[in-house]
Amino acid sequence: MPHRASPRRLAALALVVAALLSACSQPGRSTAAGDVEKPSIRVAILTTVDLAPLWLAQEGGYFKAEGLDVQTDVGTSGQETLTRMTNGQDDLALSTYTLFFLAKNSGTDVKLVSDGTSASPRSNEIVTVPNSPVKTVSDLGGKRIAISSKNAASDVLTRSVMRDHGIETDKVQWVPMPLPEMGTALAQGRVDAAYQPEPFLTQAAKTAGAYPVVDAASGSTQAFPLTGYGATAKWAQEHPKTLRAFQRAMLNATRAAVDRARIEPLVVRNARVDQDIASLMVMPAFGSTLDARRIQRVPDLLQQLGVVQTKIDASSMIAPQAGTG
Repeated sequence: MPHRASPRRLAALALVVAALLSACSQPGRSTAAGDVEKPSIRVAILTTVDLAPLWLAQEGGYFKAEGLDVQTDVGTSGQETLTRMTNGQDDLALSTYTLFFLAKNSGTDVKLVSDGTSASPRSNEIVTVPNSPVKTVSDLGGKRIAISSKNAASDVLTRSVMRDHGIETDKVQWVPMPLPEMGTALAQGRVDAAYQPEPFLTQAAKTAGAYPVVDAASGSTQAFPLTGYGATAKWAQEHPKTLRAFQRAMLNATRAAVDRARIEPLVVRNARVDQDIASLMVMPAFGSTLDARRIQRVPDLLQQLGVVQTKIDASSMIAPQAGTG
């Protein structure tokens, strides 16, 4: 007669199978983790949807699996986060690629560590409101346009899309301000148009009646690289294992971020947006591994716009990229 397992043995076997299945669904500890030079690191960030994979890496255990405790330091602009990183206040920073290249051009030795986002259609727009003199893209010349900071992605993409439409940018009054304040500035008539990424784009539509004039990620800037994570070259050289652990965690979190159901609650909690806005907004294209040919588009555009005078080699700024480990 065939041997029959006892009910107790079957129950024990079921528990083992359940444990294995549970382990497969969670981020496992990397075989390379545990020997990082700096287990606790600080990352300067902005409260934009670009941070969704990082928030997922924090709350989903991807950093922990790599032996990292990652704390965030919130800034109001990409220039502020970059400054906090370069002066040693924070270890890494999320900023716009334009600002990383401008820092390099001015003599700061920075390394690009991990990709963040690229512009997807309708995720970054130049918007106006009904009482503004700006009605179409042709009206942008000579107007007051809100940007996050000079030469940030908001400034460069706005100028590029205006150039694509044959509109002069020389007489534009650029008005730097924090992204969350732009909707109110539009409604009060303090600016005529504003560059808005998500979730501020959907928020401004709801609170100020803002509507798009032109997609900032169109024409020359279609699918344009927007944000990434950087460190000083000195920090990257002194913390290679920590850097690779961060890269692996972000790679795995970015893969998991394709599930929108996992992203929306993070945006609601961390970016402090309403659930209805989180469900309506357009997500950017998330990335993690840096590709030199793709990133080269950024310094090339800066040169075309006259922001920098000489060619900058993107490949020389990209730190070695880790695999899944």
